Amino acid sequence: MEGQKSHSAWLEKEMSQSRAQLRWVSWVRPGWSQLWAWTALMKRHVVYPTNETLRDSTECGALGFSSTKSQFQFSEKAGVAVVWLKHDLRIDDHPALLAASNHNAVVPLYIFDHRIISRFPEKMIEMLVLALQDLRSSLRDKGSNLMIRLGSAESALQELVKEVQLVTTVYAEEEVEYGFRQMTGSVKGTLEAMPSAPNFVLWRTPFYDVKSLRDIPDSYNDFTKLRLPITLPLPPATLTGGEMELDWGAIPTFDDLKEFVKANPCKMDESWASTKEMLTETILMKEILKPAGRNTINSSFRHVQVQSKRHENSVFVKGHSVGGGTSNVLKALAAYLRYLEGTERDHYWKEVHERMPYAESRNGASFTTLFGPALSLGILSRRRVHLEALKYEKERDSGFLSSFGYSSAMVATTVDSVCSMEWYSLVALKSQINDDRRYHIRSWRWKGYLIQYTVVGHEGPATLLVHGFGAFLEHYRDNICSIAEGGNRVWAITILGFGKSEKPNVVYTELLWAEMLRDFIIEVVGYIIAIVVRLWPALAKSVVLINSGGNVIPGYSSAPFTKERRTSGASWLGAKFLLFYLRLTLKDIVKNCYPAKTERVDNWLIDEMLRASYDPGVAVVLESVFSFNLSVPLNYLLDGFEEVLIVQGMRDPISDSKSKVAMLKEHCAGFIIKELDAGHCPHDELPDEVNSIIREWIESLSSKLPVASFK
Repeated sequence: MEGQKSHSAWLEKEMSQSRAQLRWVSWVRPGWSQLWAWTALMKRHVVYPTNETLRDSTECGALGFSSTKSQFQFSEKAGVAVVWLKHDLRIDDHPALLAASNHNAVVPLYIFDHRIISRFPEKMIEMLVLALQDLRSSLRDKGSNLMIRLGSAESALQELVKEVQLVTTVYAEEEVEYGFRQMTGSVKGTLEAMPSAPNFVLWRTPFYDVKSLRDIPDSYNDFTKLRLPITLPLPPATLTGGEMELDWGAIPTFDDLKEFVKANPCKMDESWASTKEMLTETILMKEILKPAGRNTINSSFRHVQVQSKRHENSVFVKGHSVGGGTSNVLKALAAYLRYLEGTERDHYWKEVHERMPYAESRNGASFTTLFGPALSLGILSRRRVHLEALKYEKERDSGFLSSFGYSSAMVATTVDSVCSMEWYSLVALKSQINDDRRYHIRSWRWKGYLIQYTVVGHEGPATLLVHGFGAFLEHYRDNICSIAEGGNRVWAITILGFGKSEKPNVVYTELLWAEMLRDFIIEVVGYIIAIVVRLWPALAKSVVLINSGGNVIPGYSSAPFTKERRTSGASWLGAKFLLFYLRLTLKDIVKNCYPAKTERVDNWLIDEMLRASYDPGVAVVLESVFSFNLSVPLNYLLDGFEEVLIVQGMRDPISDSKSKVAMLKEHCAGFIIKELDAGHCPHDELPDEVNSIIREWIESLSSKLPVASFK
């Protein structure tokens, strides 16, 4: 009960400091100047919390707390509690540890499961080791310890429950990613099959005071109108159980973990693993990195040199990522918020200042670059970051929060970033509990960003459907199941920046999307996919292009290409005007792309496109329109592929279909071209006809491939 009392005192202190403040807080887009920060046109509102509520998720049975009248309602629980840690490596603002503090003893547990650790790049593995070392130290200070196990989560938890015998409850954070949700479900099933099965409790750290995921509007515009209160973080709990005579296990070293990953019996093929590590621009420019490429090489060298300069107590673990423990990351966050003050206060501020030119790849992108990895490991919670940003803002403004926006661009960037992350987490969770579709939506995390996808079919050749610019996986609404019914496995993905996938503040390029798709690819469609199959041919046996972008340039033999892109004030302004124009004229534009069957442009399609146009970050995606580089022609990208199918709607209003088809026939011998009486989206305008073409194409390929190719 000591944890409850300390929280009540802390909460009352936080509330007393905020009662005199304005209730309403607004903020603007990240990276705007102070002048823009005071502009009320684009502001979005949220209620500053006056009390904190963590409620049950009715869909998943997640752990919930209620702080009505500043008191947590707990029931006394006997026995030992196990807190299975995954992406929540902290004691601050940890609902499960606070709940577990009511048990007789607590065993915090981290399991190096191949399904988790093998997905981390080396930088994240190093950050993970340091975070666990700090977490063990923090837990010992609170009367507990950190148990370490290597192997499958199912076996590790089963053995621990058998060893301790008095385990009554296992706490686990609810997952967003489909793969981890499956793993959590498998662990739950394993424990429930035991003779004395412990309770398996899922929990979340809700950012907003949301009663039910099903009540969340699909539109971010409608969501902000609800003005939901943002919950306050919880204080660390006082724990017991550190004195238990158990094998707590040693934290493996970075080198140990690298060997552990290599020993994974289910690891990906070595050729695919090496392919994944190779940068796209490295492949495209390998033929021309001569004198003209020196600037790029020197730039990369300087980049590495800056990264290598570190203090012994640096807040940067590797490169431009803040890491270590919670205390370390909080100090870096404080330095980041003070960045624009211009006066060096400590080495934390100096370190952040040195890395900002590299982290700020575009206005407002620095927060995710610096703190994204720490947030993905759960070293800090989003609502802790939000509260720290508001505290700093109040200090700047003599204890007040203005209703006209934040006075600091760094505060605006920080708040906007964590609110955006939370929105896409809610979207992903809600999408996965809806069961009114012919196919289930899943979530996959790429470089910390949530990507939506679906899969239909369990056997046969694998086909990946990739949409065009501005669309989403549901644009294949009448293709996915039909192609799968032909005896195929069909995957469809919503790429980063579109649909209900996350729209982070990054510089979007066709190479960024190509890199995202390379881990997802076998059979593909679209211009960006053409880049994928050119750069990583081992990932695809064939390619189908449906009204693809890109040109045909005879005699093209090299790729003077760079990933480096620059955004400007003109592109920012252009994106704003383009977004406004698209919202006003969307239905007419889309109907123009469906000349043969305009009735296919139904309310659902338009509503979903409009919904996505209000998502946080959508204007940043539109800026990419002004920096696209489609200079690498299709004939170069598809060179060497014997099996290429072109499906071309000949009434496409966006491109000259007749000229493109003529050039393909003349300069791309062996390509199969199907000309259809359709517009820009023949797969959705004439789904039956396109589905038949694709099924026949896959069947013809299947007869040429060994059976092992389909497994």
